[in-house]
Amino acid sequence: MSITRRIFLRNGALTVVATAAVPPFLRRAARAAGLAGGNQKRLVVIFQRGAADGLNIVIPHGEKAYYAMRPSINIPRKDVLDLDGFFGLHPSLSALQPLWNQRHLAIVHAAGSPDPTRSHFEAQDFMESGTPGVRATGDGWLNRTLRSLPEDKSAFRAIAMGAAMPRILSGNEPAVAMDNISDFAVGGSNPKNQPMASTFEAMYEHSVDAVLHGTGQETFDAVKMLKASNPSQYTPSSGASYPKGRFGDSLRQLAQLIKANLGVQVAFADIGGWDHHVNEGGTQGQIANVLHDFSQSLAAFWTDLGDLGEDTVVVTMSEFGRTVRENGNRGTDHGHANLMFVIGGPVKGGRVYGRWPGLDASQLYEGRDLAVTTDFRRVIGEAVYQHLGNKNLDQVFPGFEDRPAEFLKYLG
Repeated sequence: MSITRRIFLRNGALTVVATAAVPPFLRRAARAAGLAGGNQKRLVVIFQRGAADGLNIVIPHGEKAYYAMRPSINIPRKDVLDLDGFFGLHPSLSALQPLWNQRHLAIVHAAGSPDPTRSHFEAQDFMESGTPGVRATGDGWLNRTLRSLPEDKSAFRAIAMGAAMPRILSGNEPAVAMDNISDFAVGGSNPKNQPMASTFEAMYEHSVDAVLHGTGQETFDAVKMLKASNPSQYTPSSGASYPKGRFGDSLRQLAQLIKANLGVQVAFADIGGWDHHVNEGGTQGQIANVLHDFSQSLAAFWTDLGDLGEDTVVVTMSEFGRTVRENGNRGTDHGHANLMFVIGGPVKGGRVYGRWPGLDASQLYEGRDLAVTTDFRRVIGEAVYQHLGNKNLDQVFPGFEDRPAEFLKYLG
C-alpha cells in the first residue's frame, strides 16, 4: 500500500499526537520507508464549471481580429503577460508565470469537445462521461481510468473534493467524495457522520479479501491520525499560500491527503463562476477575480506538493468556450473551443500545444466561435496512457481512436 512510501523520509505529514499506542501501519511504514519502491503516479483533474472564456485567459494578442471583435473586454497588449510573442496570460494569472518559465506548465489552445451543444448541463455531462454526444454512458471516464491500473486497495485511491460524487468519478470503481477532512466520516467526532463512518469502515471490516481488509483498516488509521493532528491548522509547505474560498480550500486539503500518502491515484476538484454573459470585464472585473482565485490556488497547490509534484499531473478543462465577439452586454455567450492547462513534473512546459485555427470570419466555427482543433480526450488520453500507465484507452474513451502516435507529446 502506498502509505508506506516516503511517509517519514519526505513528507512528515502524519504525526503521532497524544497516543501511547503506535498503529501497525506506522510500524510497517518505518520498516518500509527505506526500501526501494516505485513512486505513486497521480492525475488531478480540475473542472472550470460555467464555460471559461479561453480567449481572455490565454490571449492571442498576435491576432488583430481578437481586438476588433472585443472592443470593450479585450486584454490590452501592454497588460498581457507574453508567453511566445503570439499568446499571453491574463495579468491575473501571474502566479502561473513561474511555472511556465520553469517548464512545468503547458497550454493546449483550441481544445474541447467536438459535440456542438451549447447547453452547460449536456456539455459537462459529455466531458465527464468522456463520450461526447452519447447520453447513455453510465459512468465517468476518470472512474474507468482506474480499471486497468495496478490495483491499489486504498480507500482513498480516487478522491473528489466536494459534498457529492461528481459524474466524472461515478462508476464501479470505489471513490470517495469529501467536503472537509475534519468532518469526513472515519470515526470522527461529528455524531451526524457516525452512521456513514460505520458503513464505510464496515465495507472493509467484513471483506473476505484479507489484503483489502488490512490496507482498508490502515487507511482509516491513517486518516484518524491525520484528523488528530488538527487538519484545520495545517501549514502548507515552502510558504505556499492558498487564497480563502472553496477552491483554495479544496486544493489545500487535497495536498494534505496526497502528502499523507493515502494512496491517491486520481483526484477531482471544480471551480465555478465562469459564465459571464454580462459585464465580463477585462483586466479587472468578474473574469479577473475568478482567474486570481484559480491561479493562486493552483500555484499554491504546486508549491505545497514539493517533490511530490514530480509524480503529479494536473489537467484543467471547461465544458466549452465563449463566443469570439463580445455581446451587447459587454459579456460573451456560449461558444465552442476553449483551452486546457497541464501542470506537472513530467510536463514539457513553456509551450502552447495544438493547432491554432485563427479568428478570421472564415475560420470560425459556425461563423461565431473558436474552432476545436484538439479533442479534449486526446489531451487527457496522453496523461492516462503515458503518466498513469493505462494502455487501454479504448475502455477509458469508448468510440474514440486515440493512438500514442497522435499524442501532443506534452509529457516527457
